[in-house]
Amino acid sequence: MLKKERQAYIIQQINIHNKILSSDLSTQLDVSEDTIRRDLQELDSEGKLTKVHGGALSKAFQVTLNNKNIYSLPEKKIIAHKAASLIKDGMFIILGGGTTIRELVKALPENLSATFITPSIPTALALLNHPAIEVIFIGNKLSKTIQMAVDIEAAESLKSISADYSFIGTNSIDADAGITDLEWESIEIKKAIMRSSRKTIALAISEKLGSVQHLKVCDMNDISILITELPPDDQRLKKYKNKGVEII
Repeated sequence: MLKKERQAYIIQQINIHNKILSSDLSTQLDVSEDTIRRDLQELDSEGKLTKVHGGALSKAFQVTLNNKNIYSLPEKKIIAHKAASLIKDGMFIILGGGTTIRELVKALPENLSATFITPSIPTALALLNHPAIEVIFIGNKLSKTIQMAVDIEAAESLKSISADYSFIGTNSIDADAGITDLEWESIEIKKAIMRSSRKTIALAISEKLGSVQHLKVCDMNDISILITELPPDDQRLKKYKNKGVEII
């Protein structure tokens, strides 16, 4: 594979999953980790990703609320509007982090009166722009990579909440493997979010369907609703529906 093709694959993977590991890329592309590290360094110097120890992070995932360089933005807007239609006045909602969650916040009706709880700084800041909702920020110690409170205190605070719905973004999702991730801290806070709500709703662009990472968040039957940009009767979603998940 030519370097240009290899780097295009790297960019595609980081756009879909927000974080990538050098070891995984080495296996997938059948090249040495030294080659991958050089690719990541070059792509970092071009401003296309952020190289970190052991891999790289997406620029879009880390940047400010005004960032317009969001991967699959039209698809994420479709997902956001579907998700926003589920939220009614008086509800208590827990939101995770990520660009699709932030699009959900933007899609909320201006007259919506509800309470939103989140451990995510970008999500909390986006919520503060809404004129009629109450915002509760959970947490203490912050993860710089996922911009979210990830300490025991955050998990303990979530235990005292009984929300109507929780909405979580996904790194990878597969009908058999469930929802998986690469960040241990992200997994623990997502589990706490899920335990604190009556229903958990997963948001995922269709490119993430069928992908699996190293660390497990939950099984598919732990998810009440899956929202993608696809029509609910799309054949790609049949496996998830067969797991008892409602598809929107």
